[in-house]
Amino acid sequence: MGASRGIGLEFARQYREQWDRVIATARDDAGLARLKALGAQALKLDVADPASVAGLGWQLEGEKIDVALYVAGVYSTDGATVPPTQEAFDSLMHTNVLGAMQAIPQVAPLVEAAHGTFVFITSEMGQIGGVGSSFGWAYRVSKAALNMAVASAQTDYPGAVLVAMSPGWVQTEMGGASATLSVEQSVSGMRTTIATFGRKHRGTFYNYDGRRFKGW
Repeated sequence: MGASRGIGLEFARQYREQWDRVIATARDDAGLARLKALGAQALKLDVADPASVAGLGWQLEGEKIDVALYVAGVYSTDGATVPPTQEAFDSLMHTNVLGAMQAIPQVAPLVEAAHGTFVFITSEMGQIGGVGSSFGWAYRVSKAALNMAVASAQTDYPGAVLVAMSPGWVQTEMGGASATLSVEQSVSGMRTTIATFGRKHRGTFYNYDGRRFKGW
């Protein structure tokens, strides 16, 4: 979910390069066209729109999913000296948290059916331990909330592995050109790490390179 560009699109490209079957979502026609060009099955979905997410279940009816990815996310940079507007806060929480929470009951059973893995792209900025600044504080709050949603949902889907994962600092529209990782490097690292996940990883928080975060 959220594969029209950046990390999501690169996941689709790399999995298709391995000839895996890929079902991917985008919210506009341009994004759908990019996915179809890769050979992916493209579904229209806006994770910030509850009505759109509600229709995901019937679009996936009968599927068994080995690896599901929730990639959609929005960003903000203001620190604690600037109060977030309701509009900005609602945008962050709807996309980064509510969309994932609405998708879980529809997608997690399909992942369970395949004894698969459901990965939620979060951020190291959502880790409460070791916070060094308030930079992006509303974004931090949304990612900390997503991490909790993943950890708590795991108990209801014991047949699946639910994991929160940081992609690192990536050269995307969100991460900027000065980021330390290319999109290709980040996704390649995440795919390698995802392939190692088993029951002992359920409800955990990992970095793209396989390092586990402790003390969320």
